[in-house]
Amino acid sequence: MPKSYSILFLLVYLISPFQGIGQEIQIFSLADFDLKDSVKTSLVSTKYGKEEYDFNRRGFLTKSVTRYNESDYDVVYYKYQDTLLVEKRSETYRENKFDPRTSIAHFYELDTTENRKITEKIISYDKEFLDQYVYFYDDKGELTKIVRTNNEGTDETLVEYKKFKGEYTVTYLLNGVPLKSIRTSFQKKNGENQKIVLTKEYLKGEANKAYEEVFGPDEKLLALQEFEFDIEDKKFVPTVRTTFDYDENGMLVEEIKRGETILDKKQYIYQYDQEEGGNWVKQIITPENSYITRKITYYGHKEKN
Repeated sequence: MPKSYSILFLLVYLISPFQGIGQEIQIFSLADFDLKDSVKTSLVSTKYGKEEYDFNRRGFLTKSVTRYNESDYDVVYYKYQDTLLVEKRSETYRENKFDPRTSIAHFYELDTTENRKITEKIISYDKEFLDQYVYFYDDKGELTKIVRTNNEGTDETLVEYKKFKGEYTVTYLLNGVPLKSIRTSFQKKNGENQKIVLTKEYLKGEANKAYEEVFGPDEKLLALQEFEFDIEDKKFVPTVRTTFDYDENGMLVEEIKRGETILDKKQYIYQYDQEEGGNWVKQIITPENSYITRKITYYGHKEKN
């Protein structure tokens, strides 16, 4: 997924109080928001609302605010110990009033007695226990198991790794039932190395949908192929394919979705701030002529508009 698109994609994850089973703990940094240099804050304005992001000097996200209007907004705080996430708080405000019923706190504890283990406890602001996740890692630092415990019982997600003929597959099994598989392979095309990531998702153990991503040598997403599972033929059938094109600076400039015909075509134009190696402060999307603006401040620099 191009980082120019990560703002709206990340919004769903950032304000969600719960993590899905099989979901590793994620730490967000400047690169996830298509930002670079010593950015302190980024205020994003779209037709959907406003988002505010704060970063520490290491470039880690420390706070995000999603404003739907002047009185309704969500705030997420992130607290770190060195590079380890130790606390995440998701707070809800409606009509400018804090709502403890829908506000959630996540607490993380690291145990390195043997192999790495991280325990995540999720508690509501009115002190109700919601979930506990324990993440187990092997001696190589790879996630091998996630155990979820709540008032309804315990679920276990196993993570299996396989290498075969240059392909690397990671499979997630929830209580022994396939949940998701991710296969990574490589190819050379037009003299350039490409990484191909095929993700298959399962519903109650049955194949449901899939998508294949093709990345260039610079980790830019070049193509995204979506699939639906045909129950009668028992195979994945390609549906929509999206291709992405970038300029010499690595910025997304064109996105085309194709089915049997071209379904949608967008082009992106950027305006940059004056900072050396600058960040974009306005993204114009044609032909719909919508735009996203960003007001960015830097550590040790004057505010840039």
